[in-house]
Amino acid sequence: MTRLSAALAAFLWTACAGVSAAQEESQAGPVPVTGNAPIFCTVGSLQGGGEVFDLGVLVDLSTGLLLPSLSAPPKTLTGAFCNTGSMIAISATPISAQTLTGTPSGGYSNEIDFTATASGWTQAPASFSTATGATAQSSQTRGDAFSGDIVVDIGTFSTSGGSALRLVADPVYQGSVTVTLTIAN
Repeated sequence: MTRLSAALAAFLWTACAGVSAAQEESQAGPVPVTGNAPIFCTVGSLQGGGEVFDLGVLVDLSTGLLLPSLSAPPKTLTGAFCNTGSMIAISATPISAQTLTGTPSGGYSNEIDFTATASGWTQAPASFSTATGATAQSSQTRGDAFSGDIVVDIGTFSTSGGSALRLVADPVYQGSVTVTLTIAN
């Protein structure tokens, strides 16, 4: 009987070992996991005491000429990022009289030119002058993914047509600045 028990035990052990080996052969290997991160950019949100560059009174009240000290605090776009190489571009429109349109009479202007800059994204700031329009400096390219603040500033104000011209009276003068982040080609 012991012989039969030993033989039965050996048979069971061999059978179990065979089942164990068979289970190892039928197990699945690694299961791949895939996904992707699409390329995109976002310019973030505007910070800096409101969403308007408010210049206030534009002229020297004693001369009627453009104030030489005209300025506005910069605005900051926070949370900007591109997850690949990118291009930042800036454009602007002159500050123009909104009520009194048309050609002003001699000695007067209804527009103010200025320069807008966007800095912090690339080594050289993107810069746009409403007097000259788009130039090579209006857009700058960055070769890698980046996140950071973009500081937008305006300055170098001048009366369109010449500094000796006075501005026509108008309750609303408006211009605009546009900053664009795009994927670099």
